[in-house]
Amino acid sequence: MEDEKSFSDICGGRLALRRRYYSPYCREFGLSSARLSLRSLTAVTCAVWLAAYGLFTLCENSMILSAAIFITIIGLLGYLHFVKIDQEILLIIDSLGIQMTSSYASGKESTTFIEMDKVKDVIINEGIYMQKVIYYLCILLKDPGKPHEISQVVPVFQSAKPRLDCLIEVYRSCQEILAHQKATSTSP
Repeated sequence: MEDEKSFSDICGGRLALRRRYYSPYCREFGLSSARLSLRSLTAVTCAVWLAAYGLFTLCENSMILSAAIFITIIGLLGYLHFVKIDQEILLIIDSLGIQMTSSYASGKESTTFIEMDKVKDVIINEGIYMQKVIYYLCILLKDPGKPHEISQVVPVFQSAKPRLDCLIEVYRSCQEILAHQKATSTSP
């Protein structure tokens, strides 16, 4: 079963939450943010090139124009490949673990997998971000030496920064799967 719902991020931008239910204990949540706007890309490019043209008219050095074009292209490629994340996916499987995938605008993907044995809990935490209190989903990892303590906190959906209403939907679904996993792991 698959469905999609619209939410907003902490700045008011549009986010799409795509939920896929493969089985009662295997679910995928994909948060997609707005794609790179052609209008903003054109505005930044024009601003850089106009500033370079202004410097060119003052200095009469054609290297300034070439450098502006080169810096704009390299900057855009760097932004698309290392910064702009189009989609973040959280896949939770009862018996295996949790996989987090980030898809960049350039097509590059970054994946992290956490075994279910290492997961202590999934929580909604709050933090301060630019003079605002925001909420974010976190995975708490067990300390291998002390299983009742937490060794690490792994934030989920770091780039999208969804609001609390979106996080609650993902949180409830994760808790259902974790509760089933704990029940099956403790039963004889």
